[in-house]
Amino acid sequence: MIGEHITSNISMNIPTTNMTTYNYATVRGRKMFYREAGNKDAPTIVLLHGFPSSSHMFRDLIPKLSDRFHVIAPDYIGFGYSDAPNTKEFEYTFDNLAEHVEEFLFSVLALKKFSIYVQDYGAPVGYRIASKHQDAVDGIVVQNGNAYAEGIGEAFNPMKPFWADRNAETEKPVRRLLTKETTVFQYTHGVKEPQRISPDAYTFDQFLLDRTGNDAVQLELELNRLAMETGLGENVRLSCQIRVKDNLKVKVVNQASVRGMDAGPRPFDE
Repeated sequence: MIGEHITSNISMNIPTTNMTTYNYATVRGRKMFYREAGNKDAPTIVLLHGFPSSSHMFRDLIPKLSDRFHVIAPDYIGFGYSDAPNTKEFEYTFDNLAEHVEEFLFSVLALKKFSIYVQDYGAPVGYRIASKHQDAVDGIVVQNGNAYAEGIGEAFNPMKPFWADRNAETEKPVRRLLTKETTVFQYTHGVKEPQRISPDAYTFDQFLLDRTGNDAVQLELELNRLAMETGLGENVRLSCQIRVKDNLKVKVVNQASVRGMDAGPRPFDE
């Protein structure tokens, strides 16, 4: 009786639509993992994660949004719980990642209108979708999401030889991005009280970074970064100019970091 009473109270006090579900969709023959919460009749917001994380970075944010929004948070191919084919089986470019997310949102979920939150790698993915589907994207929340070659600041200087001439020597600075030391740094740098940062997140990220073949995946995406931001910038600039006239809602969080400056701690983990 006590157990039944407790169960009854829990079910009455926690709306099932606010609970996060963990799902897989098939996109172009690949499994794509995504988290979903909230009432599907509510406004939809799509959370697009950055490097080196996955939708796991939104695990605490999703419950705080799901009482007002229908929340979708996918893992890109090669990230999180989604399929991670090797670089011979899959072209790891931001164009291709964006195309898979685009098909997932419009063809699999059949979304008509939504806003996007973009962070780091979420920016080249989200900006591509927004520029192609201007009538579908109601708003953009940007955090540490660069769109222009000018936004590549001094922090990227060690990567520039790699972009110009990829070889074993120029790969070394990029490979350092994949180490546990760098992953922990991304979560703790600039944090006033590091003891508030749970090790769970960076331990999970590092586990996935250490998967066999993942170094090749990340090297391909880093090589694609300069071409991506150089070519995408003018399209995004033009798109935003057009959409601002149409009252597109754009929220920039920490504008300095969007321009390529120090991004500070990872979002939502402090």
